[in-house]
Amino acid sequence: MNNETYPLEAARAAARSKVTERVAVLIPCYNEEITIGKVVDVFRRELPEAAIYVYDNNSSDRTSEIARAHGAIVRFEPRQGKGVTVRQMFRDIEADCYLLVDGDDTYPAEAARDLIEPILSGEADMTVGDRLTNGTYARENTRAFHNFGNNLVRWLIRLMYGYGFHDVMTGYRAFSRLFVKTMPVLSNGFQIECEVSIQAVDKRWRIREIPIDYRDRPAGSTSKLSTVSDGMRVLMAVGSLFKDYRPLKFFTLVAILFGVAGLIAGVPVIVEYLATSYVSRVPSAILASALMFCAALSLCTGVILDTVAKNERKRWELSVYEAQERAL
Repeated sequence: MNNETYPLEAARAAARSKVTERVAVLIPCYNEEITIGKVVDVFRRELPEAAIYVYDNNSSDRTSEIARAHGAIVRFEPRQGKGVTVRQMFRDIEADCYLLVDGDDTYPAEAARDLIEPILSGEADMTVGDRLTNGTYARENTRAFHNFGNNLVRWLIRLMYGYGFHDVMTGYRAFSRLFVKTMPVLSNGFQIECEVSIQAVDKRWRIREIPIDYRDRPAGSTSKLSTVSDGMRVLMAVGSLFKDYRPLKFFTLVAILFGVAGLIAGVPVIVEYLATSYVSRVPSAILASALMFCAALSLCTGVILDTVAKNERKRWELSVYEAQERAL
């Protein structure tokens, strides 16, 4: 066997030798020493058959030490960011069902069984722990503008994709193996929740929302989420994913904006020309022409990229079939 094929064969052998867990609980953590011990304990109590993984994302406290002492499988992710950590978890861990939860003790372990059952029974590909429907998030959350931000993202996803989540930004979800192994995680930070939601809608995965009770962080535990900076990143992620997955709709909206601006600039010029056969507003005429050209260019761009997106969707569908065959 030559040097070029040996690494490939070794990688395949390593992949075959991985143990596939029935259920894996994934807990990405950064400085959660106050809560991580309790989180591991309660999920072990509720899901005794599950493997519990804690990925320490450069914590400066005793998060990993405490998690290990409570029986979790602890690994380290040196690249900073929740999205990066979740991406590595999805790559590393083999399971039939993945339960993703934060390590801040805000999500009830008692709801874990309700989240994983639709996955294990084949009724859903992603379940979402909905904090908003029963009103517990509004009562417990004390951070300004978080409810507003969640509602804004929900509204944007409904507008862009036609699907209405009750809770988009929840960190409590369960996924099927196919979902995890065919999802390209692109986000680096807290945009990950938004990304998996949009991926699920765009790829038409089966989604089920499970109402859960939410509680605020205990005293001494601080949120790592910045309302303004992370909120802006989430909104930018929504726009970027909309452009990538719905390019015709995205660029048609851009074309409409350019077209309306072109009409505003050009109508007075046209009216003047029809009345006098003369154009005195030359700068306005040039601006109107440029805006209408941009509108046409944007529309053409959307048509071309829509074809590319459809071809990419076909390749993705084939990759799902291949992943499903490998799992059999």
